[in-house]
Amino acid sequence: MNHLSQQQKVTIMIALMAAMFFASINQTLVSTAMPRIIASLGGMDYYSWVITAFMLMSTISTVLVGKLSDIYGRKPFLLVGIIVFMIGSFLTGLSADIYQMIIFRAVQGVGAGILMSTTVTAVGDLFAPRERAKWTGIMMAIFGFSSILGPTLGGVMIDHMAWKWLFWIFLPLGIIAFIMIWMMFPKATRSSVELIDYWGSLVLSASIVALLLGFSWAGNKYAWDSAQIIGLFGATVIGIITLVLIERKADSPVLPLSLFKNSIVTISLSVGFLMNAGMMGAMIYMPFFVQGVEGLTPTQSGFVNIPMSITMIVLSTLVGRWISNSGKYKRFGLIGIAVMIVSMLLMANMHSVAMAVVSMTVFGIGLGLSMSVFTLTVQNVLPPTQLGVATATSTLFRNLGGTIGIAIFGSVMNSAMMRNLEQAMTGGSGVDLSRADPETAAQLSKLMDPRSLMDQPLLMELQSKLPEEAQPLFAQMVDMLRTVLRDTLSTVFLLGAVLVGLGLVLTFFLKEIPLRTTNDTAPDTSEPNLQPAKAH
Repeated sequence: MNHLSQQQKVTIMIALMAAMFFASINQTLVSTAMPRIIASLGGMDYYSWVITAFMLMSTISTVLVGKLSDIYGRKPFLLVGIIVFMIGSFLTGLSADIYQMIIFRAVQGVGAGILMSTTVTAVGDLFAPRERAKWTGIMMAIFGFSSILGPTLGGVMIDHMAWKWLFWIFLPLGIIAFIMIWMMFPKATRSSVELIDYWGSLVLSASIVALLLGFSWAGNKYAWDSAQIIGLFGATVIGIITLVLIERKADSPVLPLSLFKNSIVTISLSVGFLMNAGMMGAMIYMPFFVQGVEGLTPTQSGFVNIPMSITMIVLSTLVGRWISNSGKYKRFGLIGIAVMIVSMLLMANMHSVAMAVVSMTVFGIGLGLSMSVFTLTVQNVLPPTQLGVATATSTLFRNLGGTIGIAIFGSVMNSAMMRNLEQAMTGGSGVDLSRADPETAAQLSKLMDPRSLMDQPLLMELQSKLPEEAQPLFAQMVDMLRTVLRDTLSTVFLLGAVLVGLGLVLTFFLKEIPLRTTNDTAPDTSEPNLQPAKAH
């Protein structure tokens, strides 16, 4: 797209930003409201599955569309991504039970994976890495803005209207984004004819499904040493070995093995994986602290995220400009990840809403400094002809990290919660239900899961049904559950800090090479195996 004028490129960027905002606002809108939505559907045990299904399908569609967009261009996939995401959003709003929501969120995930990956790749088509950093920072700021508006608006909506409107309210924006992409984005011409790697795509998708299902079910639905989990992980290993054999002979591999022979690529992918795995602890389980432990409403919970989003917007925009001006990027990755670790240590020691706000603000600073760095490093070191594969692979590892992180955190949270609850009941802080009459004891026994604190209408209903003499017992049980939930969340946040800490260690070994100032030439690097796929 080097033939386009700067004004044309800016016009196309407006269309891409509209598509980015449409995808991101629909994801952030439900973040604070999701616990209430799932509680109302009666499937809190499947809380992580709703998120995992979305991430699973997003991950698969991301990596598959990367190579295809290198062949056929970005425009058709941008349009398809918007359509699929809109269909998924509409159907999710019609969900009658938790199982339908999981299925329809999976459809949403397909569209999101296509849309988010292709949008970032399209920015790379328009600008060389040196200038790309500035525009990538702006795109991250768009995502940050949706992180401000989404949770807050989602909290207000879930408090005052039917939850289905959270998935429907921005559908008109999808139509606008579709029209803008259709009219403004240029159609790419195929410079060569490449064979589609069907077998590689199939085996890669199957391997991802087996891997993520194994992590999602282990320690929750099945024991870690059960035949089901061992079978899934075994299938993953077999799938990876088969994939390597296929990709070694494929003329146009969906996941070129040459990528992983470059140290800059492997380190960047590993850091992105660890960052997203650790980050999910903060993004997914902070509402459990704010709403469950502190008793705030979803609306108030949304306000807690605003400082984080503001700092992320400001830092993302500034870092993009700083990288474009200096050509240096490693320092921002190191500082940003270190700040994220500090924020997660603060989360592990939270005892008030004020501390939650401070920790999320620090977290936003870390995200803003480091979020776009490790995708930029991968794009910079690979030839422009592999831009789609580079971006998709980077997004793949981030999504894998996020999905596996959710599964691990969910397993850790369940086991830690059971252990803490048992200790609380056998210790001095336990609630003795034998002192209550049978009817009151039966009512209070419904609260034996600390996650019930997320369903505030249920708590109010139970409290209103209890006699006056049982109110102190109710208050004692709620206090005990909040203590159990707080201690459990501290374990989750500490685990997140450890994972992000591993990413910091790896970043020290990242080789920093100059950012290219053009998309016409291959990168200047001594790393081997950077040749694009063979064409026919």
